[in-house]
Amino acid sequence: MQVNVDKDQIILKKSIEVVAVFLFEGQLPLGGMVSHIDKAANGLIQQIWKENDFEGKLHQTAILYPRGNTEIRRVILVGLGKRGDFSADKMRAAGAKAGQTARSLKVKSLAVTLEADELELSWESATEAVVEGIILGLYQFTEFKTLDRESIRDVEQLHIMIQDLKNIPLVKKAADRAEKICRAVYLSRNLVSSPANEMTPSVMAREVLSIAKGHKKMKATVLEAADMKRLGMNALLGVARGSEEPSKFIIIEYRGEGKERPPIVLIGKALTFDSGGISLKPAEKMDEMKTDMAGGAAVIGAISAAAELHLPVNIVGLIPATENLPGGKACKPGDILKSMSGKTIEVINTDAEGRLILADALTYAGRFKPAAIIDIATLTGACIVALGDHVMGMMGTDEKLKARIKKASEQTGELLWELPLWENYQDLVKSDIADYKNSTGRPGGAITAAAFLSKFVGPYPWVHLDIAGPAWLTKDQTYNPKGASGVGVRLFVQLLTNWSDAH
Repeated sequence: MQVNVDKDQIILKKSIEVVAVFLFEGQLPLGGMVSHIDKAANGLIQQIWKENDFEGKLHQTAILYPRGNTEIRRVILVGLGKRGDFSADKMRAAGAKAGQTARSLKVKSLAVTLEADELELSWESATEAVVEGIILGLYQFTEFKTLDRESIRDVEQLHIMIQDLKNIPLVKKAADRAEKICRAVYLSRNLVSSPANEMTPSVMAREVLSIAKGHKKMKATVLEAADMKRLGMNALLGVARGSEEPSKFIIIEYRGEGKERPPIVLIGKALTFDSGGISLKPAEKMDEMKTDMAGGAAVIGAISAAAELHLPVNIVGLIPATENLPGGKACKPGDILKSMSGKTIEVINTDAEGRLILADALTYAGRFKPAAIIDIATLTGACIVALGDHVMGMMGTDEKLKARIKKASEQTGELLWELPLWENYQDLVKSDIADYKNSTGRPGGAITAAAFLSKFVGPYPWVHLDIAGPAWLTKDQTYNPKGASGVGVRLFVQLLTNWSDAH
């Protein structure tokens, strides 16, 4: 989408397919751009307000069709709800509503009003929120649609209308940042949405190599099975044994500041398809297990955005990528695997494979002497039972790192909730015949999975994010249409931005 920022009077003199106006519940502003547009629309906004046909309730919309001497063809009114409950995330939701309504009208361009003072947000926050909401809310995955492609509609241009000329450079900068972040979320969503026969570990590795070629400060390396064998990554290779698709260990490095600065390591689980292996999953909804690489997709999207934004921070992305299938050579329940760390793992359940591939990745992360390690994974159904479909579970060993991530969550609206990782959970992952076991049963499953991972982290600040719930949505959520959400990308970009600002 092309995003433009212009003074309101310049836009109002042009032919506008549709302009969106955002209004609080119970309050019709008497000045500003609303008055300009209402005058151009022959008083239609005031009329519908007086008739109580539109009251500004949250997500409420109305479409007006001005007549007479005006270049405005349609006006969309979008409710922001009560002023006291307003937030940047509600602005994102309102932006999505405006964009989706415009698309339903089959228009190619949308103009929106932006008055940060009226919204009681900074210009940066208001701009990023409305742009993110509109672009993210318009996401469609149509690559494999061949019938009736001419009926697929999209809004191609966004015009942001502001009154004060001095704020245009600030708004343009914020809009550019938001557009780049949304592009990264789209990248992540597309990777997750792609079917497993089209998004194999090899294809994912090629995607990363292609992205890295476009940025001077990025470097990508792909380790093959023989490389992993030499390193002792037998936990990862144990999972990969049942598949004919070769596994890949993908390393992305972005150096945005001096080499002496220790990097932040982001690790993303990338099971491009997970059948459960010998511990086979039920057939129902197994098709959704193409999404078990959403953690890896989030890391790719986040580092891509960091490079586009030239963030002054060093990042390393580690993506263990494989399939988990029940082939003749597949890992079996009862097998013991020796991980890269040298610690041995008894495989109780081959469907608890994500923590196996992450174990080797966490050990490998220590090579970079990182400032912090964060892993993100669609790891456990138990996390969905605990927190529902919309919230990430967070566990970790470092309070400062957890606080940084919580702050980024509040800023982006990507919700998370901390689960305890107390000492008494640690004994549960011990094995009778090996060092650890990869499954402890149903009780506290999300927490015991994190307890298992903690055994392979080393002496570094570490946080684990379980995104099993929000990675794939079965219903539309404001600016997250159903399907792949790209969860984690905006959270990581905000975290990295805050991190770079702190130096």
